[in-house]
Amino acid sequence: MPDPSLMQPVIGPVELAPTWQGGWWLGAKHAHSPNFGPRPARAIIDLVVLHSISLPPGRYGGGEVQRLFTNTLDWDEHPYFQSIRGLEVSSHFFITRQGQVWQFVGCDERAWHAGRSSYRGRDNCNDDSIGIELEGLEGDQFTPPQYQSLRTLCAAIAQHYPIGHVAGHEHIAPGRKNDPGTGFLWTDVRAWPELAAWQFPA
Repeated sequence: MPDPSLMQPVIGPVELAPTWQGGWWLGAKHAHSPNFGPRPARAIIDLVVLHSISLPPGRYGGGEVQRLFTNTLDWDEHPYFQSIRGLEVSSHFFITRQGQVWQFVGCDERAWHAGRSSYRGRDNCNDDSIGIELEGLEGDQFTPPQYQSLRTLCAAIAQHYPIGHVAGHEHIAPGRKNDPGTGFLWTDVRAWPELAAWQFPA
């Protein structure tokens, strides 16, 4: 039976004290990824893409995701890593199960999180989106601290960038990706007043 503590995200006051320095949010722990590039000229950063990730799948808290995004993962550390050996990816943000927020790429730059994708009539969602990875497994529940940190982060992003849309990886790459999955509480997130101006997936 699911843990009741995982079923409802904490909806508390949002503190927006941390500010931005360039494209870096000062409320996050920074670890610079080499996996990024410039956004296309005239790109409007108006989409947030939510993902889930754990390495190996279902293992939490070991630092493997941080090492993957900074190209320091030991591919021989676990048999699963052979299936992703040499992968060069990144996300702008990563939120651990405890709610700690990491940032790997400045939001003014193009992170490599979406892959082949299309949404709101545009292809290549990396060009104009901010990627947020939640530590978790597709179909599993996420924790209240993750939702609280996600809310604070999204509120900060909304104040700094002209975001008009939010979607899951599953929505921008249907049939290829399934994250963050059925365990993500879209209905609760949609009710956050800080995101009232954002358009959510149908």
